[in-house]
Amino acid sequence: MTGALAPTKPLTVADRCDRCGAQAYVRAVLVGGGDLLFCAHHGRKYAEALRANGADIQDETDRLNETPATASEDER
Repeated sequence: MTGALAPTKPLTVADRCDRCGAQAYVRAVLVGGGDLLFCAHHGRKYAEALRANGADIQDETDRLNETPATASEDER
């Protein structure tokens, strides 16, 4: 995430990738207003071009490596 990004609420399971419909982990806030949501794959694919056009990126892909609090001991 860049320092210029206005505070936004965290992405949830209800947020879906605008490209493929998978769970979104990346939000691109566009210069002209509005935002785009991407899964980790599409976020990596488009992040460089979006940044080059002035978009701020909220990247929550680190959540993919978290162990859910409800996971049983053998799943941890």
